[in-house]
Amino acid sequence: MDQIKTLEQSFKNEVASIPGGERVLNCYLCGTCTAGCPISEITADYNPRKIMRRILLGRKDELLRSGEIWRCYQCHTCVSHCPQDVRFADIIRALREIAIKEKIVNSEFAETVEGLDLETRKLRLEKVNKLIEKNKVEGAI
Repeated sequence: MDQIKTLEQSFKNEVASIPGGERVLNCYLCGTCTAGCPISEITADYNPRKIMRRILLGRKDELLRSGEIWRCYQCHTCVSHCPQDVRFADIIRALREIAIKEKIVNSEFAETVEGLDLETRKLRLEKVNKLIEKNKVEGAI
């Protein structure tokens, strides 16, 4: 039993020791991060609150090997909604850093995910700009 408590304590403290993870202990698992998350709207399998719960319970290996931390695309909606200023998106970045450091994923994988995130944001902006221009021409804006 003492070993489990040590594991729990060490993981949340490990996350808290990494820049971006400092506020992990502020979380009281209200679920506001999940309620506003656009990825959670697309797939019920993605749940920021459950990720936070795994951190706080010390379920390190389970979390880092699940792939969940790579689904976040860093929109920061969770950050703007959080009543405790936990900064979940920053915690995700800290978890990714741990996963790379512990060789659960390689840096190439992480760079590819970050590239996809940037590409997605650029694609959205491009499409919105085209829509705006079309509507200006048609007089809708």
